[in-house]
Amino acid sequence: MIEFISTLKKRNRILFYTGLAALLGALICSIMFQSDTTFVLGVNAWIKPLKFFLSIVAVVWTMAWFMSYLDISHARKIKLYSWMTLIAFSFEMFVIVWQAANGRLSHFNISTPLYATLFSLMGVVIVIYTLWTGYIGYLFFRQKKFSISDTYLWGIRIGILLFVIFSFEGGIMASRFSHTVGNLDGSPGIPLLNWSKQYGDLRVAHFFGMHSLQIIPIIAYYLCTRRWQVFLFSALYLLFVIVMLVQAFYKIPFLSE
Repeated sequence: MIEFISTLKKRNRILFYTGLAALLGALICSIMFQSDTTFVLGVNAWIKPLKFFLSIVAVVWTMAWFMSYLDISHARKIKLYSWMTLIAFSFEMFVIVWQAANGRLSHFNISTPLYATLFSLMGVVIVIYTLWTGYIGYLFFRQKKFSISDTYLWGIRIGILLFVIFSFEGGIMASRFSHTVGNLDGSPGIPLLNWSKQYGDLRVAHFFGMHSLQIIPIIAYYLCTRRWQVFLFSALYLLFVIVMLVQAFYKIPFLSE
């Protein structure tokens, strides 16, 4: 672990410290979860920022690791992307934490002009981040020579591609002002993730789709020796995520009571 942290810091200092700050934020939220009884839609208010902080750690450290495989000619682009990531997630987490601390929704909250503006700005910021991440993925497709195996490379390419696609699935939830299908948000959910146990929940496909960024490259690196194996696993994984999305629209919970 110490070697991993040291290597990660050398690969991308900006994203390393961004992830470290998010990890600290997750720790603070864990403490607040134990000491604060503020609830939003029946769930402790600090669970949402805790989940977002942990997700940010996974995303920024993964991208920091991957981008080190790109040519030095892309160094300026990578640095700009890293600063953009820091700014984007800092703004998003400021809104999420501030609203949670006051017992209010951050997403889908249009109860006042200010809250509606903040929600809209979060959407704009995340769209910019996602498109820029897609451009980083494009660089992986355009570059011809890499120091890593072909299977690992394709795992990274497909992982970034699916991450971008299912990041935009968040737009479906934003357009509906809800992630629950079949009832209002706030129904009983599974521990921590809070995915509804009674109705469809669009967050399930969003979660698994976005974490293809980690899952597919890991499988490709450790288990695949041929390119077709990466393609097969990726196709099956994509099918699984699509099934989760369709299931949610049919008002079927991921795990029922």
